[in-house]
Amino acid sequence: MSLPLIIKGCIEKDTKSQAQLYQLYAGKLFAVCLKYSKNYAEAQDNLQEGFLLIFDKIEQYSQKGSFDGWAKRLMINYVLQQYRKTVFLELVNDVVDDANIEIEDDNLSLEFLLKLVQELPDRYRLVFNLYVLDDYSHKEIAEMLGISTGTSKSNLARAKMILKDKIDGLNQNNIPSVK
Repeated sequence: MSLPLIIKGCIEKDTKSQAQLYQLYAGKLFAVCLKYSKNYAEAQDNLQEGFLLIFDKIEQYSQKGSFDGWAKRLMINYVLQQYRKTVFLELVNDVVDDANIEIEDDNLSLEFLLKLVQELPDRYRLVFNLYVLDDYSHKEIAEMLGISTGTSKSNLARAKMILKDKIDGLNQNNIPSVK
């Protein structure tokens, strides 16, 4: 069945269409959830709840732009909303000068890097993922998280420093290599 027909079925609350949409997008959207969640179990919970939101709001999809982008944006917003409820964001007014720390090491696997990112404190992980992985601007991040642009920049710089320190401090023998 084509995506427009699946979407039409989901608007009509057809469970078979919902199951097809879930099968088509669960993998992609789980990757999004995993980036923004503390761990695998939390990502699974966010995926399930996020899909319920997608099914609830699917009639708002205007057929303009890709459905992939619409669903991803909805999922990111859902996960961020869960974090806003826990009031974890602390205002950090001092902007770190060196916001352009580069983390490059060809020996690190993607899985290992994701694990390091997931270990970041929530406020740093969210800003890092939104800015580095999803190409949001600091202004957009500030609006999404209810923080200042300076705080967004500072949190990104701190996230990069934490990641750099962790990578620099690792014993080269313990790093999972790319295969």
